[in-house]
Amino acid sequence: MTTPTPRRGRPPSGTAPARREAVLDAALALLIERGYAAVTMQAVAERVRGSKETLYRWFDDRDGLFAAIIERNADASVGTLVGVLSSAASPNGTREALTSYARALLTLLTSPSSVALNRAAMGNERLSRTLLYGGRHRAGPAVEQFLKAAHTAGIIDAPDPTVAFGELYGLTVRDTQIRVLLGEKPPTKAAIDRRATEAVAQFLLLHAPRDDAL
Repeated sequence: MTTPTPRRGRPPSGTAPARREAVLDAALALLIERGYAAVTMQAVAERVRGSKETLYRWFDDRDGLFAAIIERNADASVGTLVGVLSSAASPNGTREALTSYARALLTLLTSPSSVALNRAAMGNERLSRTLLYGGRHRAGPAVEQFLKAAHTAGIIDAPDPTVAFGELYGLTVRDTQIRVLLGEKPPTKAAIDRRATEAVAQFLLLHAPRDDAL
């Protein structure tokens, strides 16, 4: 007896999650290659040899597809950024953790996928909202909690962790992301390492414990 061939765009039971991931990968690759305006649901379907109808069923529309990509990337990115902030019980441990965080942040923000998604979000309210809340509003509180713990331990003088996080972020990122978004080449690994080290050194100098707090 011959096994029926599954309909195009309708994966066999159990393969849908993998197929969905393949669709997100394909859409992101097309976004990097062509830019947001040139990516259509039909083009994504052709890239994965699936059906456009399946994509609409899974994501509703093109914005839904790219919102799903942003959410997936945010999950991975937040996990990476928060993961480098392991518990630090000493000034050296805090410096190392914050430098690892700054390095990971710069690497993330200047990566091809991040640049492409940020460009896609410009002028698109739904995507920009998804990008903002999926990144800054998820990673920020975790970094603030780390800074609060370092302040409580007397390692840094940062009574307002939200303000301290904004300062750390600004010292690290500066205008790097916007320059890459505007077409400059992303910084090299060596340049990112230097910037991360300098940013954390400046941050720790700014928030050095005061003598009267000891």
